[in-house]
Amino acid sequence: MPDSAARPLPANLRPRTLMVRGGTWRSSHGETSEAIFMNSGYAYESAEAAEAAFVNAGSRFVYSRYASPTVNMFEERLRLVEGAEACRSTSSGMAAVFAALLCQLRAGDRVVSSRALFGSCHYIIAQLLPRYGVHSVFVDGRDLEEWRKALAPGARAVFCETPSNPTLELVDIRAVAELAHAAGARFIVDNVFATPFAQRPLELGADIVVYSTTKHIDGQGRSLGGAVLGSADFIAGELAPFLRHTGPALSPFNAWLLLKGLETFDLRVRQHVENAAALAAFLDAHPKVERVAYPGLPSHPQAGIAERQMKNGGSLIAFSVKGGKEAAFRFLNALRIIDLSNNLGDAKSLITHPATTTHQTLSPAERQMLAIGPALLRLSVGLEDVADLKEDLTRGLDAA
Repeated sequence: MPDSAARPLPANLRPRTLMVRGGTWRSSHGETSEAIFMNSGYAYESAEAAEAAFVNAGSRFVYSRYASPTVNMFEERLRLVEGAEACRSTSSGMAAVFAALLCQLRAGDRVVSSRALFGSCHYIIAQLLPRYGVHSVFVDGRDLEEWRKALAPGARAVFCETPSNPTLELVDIRAVAELAHAAGARFIVDNVFATPFAQRPLELGADIVVYSTTKHIDGQGRSLGGAVLGSADFIAGELAPFLRHTGPALSPFNAWLLLKGLETFDLRVRQHVENAAALAAFLDAHPKVERVAYPGLPSHPQAGIAERQMKNGGSLIAFSVKGGKEAAFRFLNALRIIDLSNNLGDAKSLITHPATTTHQTLSPAERQMLAIGPALLRLSVGLEDVADLKEDLTRGLDAA
């Protein structure tokens, strides 16, 4: 990257400052808000300069599929927030998951994964990887003995979501990391539901963290994006060449939106969590609610793990209403504030019926195994007044 016109920042800045200032690069114009470099290519002052740029890879920008000033600023800022050695962005969260796996896998490798996954993650591991000769094994992520048995023959990669989508199951990151490393595997954690403010997988022993930055990092329903964070050796040696040649590049405009999202990231997430904790307690006490899963509640089956590895319960709640699918649909159709949407991590509260949306491609037996029942709902709690949200949930529960 060219020399920055911004003054160098002091060392050891705190997260709140890094979310506003980290990674900032200014052009010669000295702009205060990060610039959007929408160009696809770059010009050289001579043939010799062009040759040098390609010989000395990374010495300057050559093509925006590889790197651009706005995208690089976003990657550096997120790296600082996460506390990782390196970060690369992608065009979507699923591109990040796919790249984190495929860049390191070969035919004959084994991947061991928790089975409680988002539908597209399940598709990649269950259906796509086997096409390339990769053997995929699924375990109950809550059961360390299942992890131990599945990893006994060795593995190349281990993958999990924790909390999982949509049932908010937890995986003991530190314990599984030890098992993964003993098996010779890298451990990849999808940390989307928790965010860096509730959970720090790298500090707990994970090797790679992936995000859909579409969710809380943008947080306002504007921008697709993804990110992979890990060691400098992994990012530069394995992930970067894969991204360079396969092309899931993050748009500079989307990167700029994500930079703006990071500036208010912790402020928004704090309010998300406060609202979610209040609504989870409200739903847990309601007579028309059959079951609530929220890592911040003492009633969560893995409350001990949540207490050890999460700083808060997050912004997602899973709950089932009494009366099955018909009651769930009546509940959804009666809502007037909370939007019906399969997205999450938005300033607006969003709710979805996983069995007929995000996980509808799974077989009935698979959904039953994952406890994705006909009455299950996934609520992404937004930034509205919590009293209005309680009234809206009451409106839905009265209809159910």
